[in-house]
Amino acid sequence: MIKHYKGICHTYVDGSADITMALAIAFNAKTHRPGVCNAMETLLIDRAIASEYLPEITDQLLSADVEVRVDQRGQEILKDQKSAIKKATEEDWTTEYLDRILSIRIVEDIEQAIDHINQYGSGHSDTIVTTSREKAERFMEGVDSAAVYWNASTRFTDGAEFGMGAEIGISTDKIGARGPMGLNELTSYKWLGYGTGQIRT
Repeated sequence: MIKHYKGICHTYVDGSADITMALAIAFNAKTHRPGVCNAMETLLIDRAIASEYLPEITDQLLSADVEVRVDQRGQEILKDQKSAIKKATEEDWTTEYLDRILSIRIVEDIEQAIDHINQYGSGHSDTIVTTSREKAERFMEGVDSAAVYWNASTRFTDGAEFGMGAEIGISTDKIGARGPMGLNELTSYKWLGYGTGQIRT
């Protein structure tokens, strides 16, 4: 059995990220189609950039009627917007909302971001926004998901986008198909051996 599992997808905004790009990617990943499995459910922000980035992305998300749930560090940064946000709980990190709800966590660095994703994610799709090739490669190597991006929205994880034709689902399994599945990925094999009395010696 190949399961089409839940998508707890993450965007990690690194300290070296281009702010304009990071705003566009995160906003798209959450709001383009919030009810699909490749929509972002958790936004992770490097503490080095959080005080600049978090208020801006929160304003954008709130203007698009997204319910924003933020960890303690984020609440301290958003003290002027506190009435408009909610406190994130441990349960939020493992929840696939499929709705206009987003959890946000401030992390120390890329290693904490990778650890968070591997602990709470579903192995579906995750992205890093950074100008650092070294950090991008570290993230892409360290995150154990079917699709991992550098400077792109998680919304691209789709069979048609990957050139596979009609999509049947997204597999997060490691045996058989993993990632977007088309008809070829659901095809199994039967090997037929035609002999003339051969034996193995």
